[in-house]
Amino acid sequence: MSDIEVLISQVQQEAQRKDFPIDIPVYKSAKLEPTYPVLFAGNLQSPLCFFGRDLGRDEVHARQPLIGSAGKLVRQGFYQAIHKQKTESSQDLQTVCDRILLTNTVPYKPPGNKAYSTEVKKRFRPFIEKLLVFHWQGSQIITLGTEAFKWFTPYGGRGEVNKFWQQSDRYESKLIVDLRATDDMGMEHQKPVALLPLPHPSPLNQTYYARFPQMLQQRLKEVDF
Repeated sequence: MSDIEVLISQVQQEAQRKDFPIDIPVYKSAKLEPTYPVLFAGNLQSPLCFFGRDLGRDEVHARQPLIGSAGKLVRQGFYQAIHKQKTESSQDLQTVCDRILLTNTVPYKPPGNKAYSTEVKKRFRPFIEKLLVFHWQGSQIITLGTEAFKWFTPYGGRGEVNKFWQQSDRYESKLIVDLRATDDMGMEHQKPVALLPLPHPSPLNQTYYARFPQMLQQRLKEVDF
């Protein structure tokens, strides 16, 4: 069993330890064990990570984060940045996983697509920390939406993340924070990462949905990939 498979197994053991809200019917329709985590997709060697809130129905069925309507906007934008053209091919969009990492604050789908509670996020935080600090080799994270960005609050200085979020230029600026993760020996490790927030690309986000593709292209000019 590889190190990443061990981490996935640890996440599932935590999910089995105590009940929490999971959209059971969606997992049943996808023929996926509800406690099995869809932890990430993409390349752990990539310099860039896209970080979302949690899974939707399409993500459970595909066993990949960010592959529904919002995720396709992200994949389409990244594909366009690489190839200087758009594509309607799902196979083409899948190729972006060779160059990026895709993950979420919690590797499960909540009922009704409501955000997970702080308690649930806290339960699974150590595993996301390990993914990002020990397994992923990159250091640039494009966060999607408020919940995804504020997940990083513990890694900034006192009030730093919330203060940054209040800035009018938050979608054009970046914030460096020190991720922390504890290894199996109990030793804490730190890793500086650059956060580059964007709004969530949901069709329900009327303020930013139409602007998201252009905002993503601008962000991708700022990062190495």
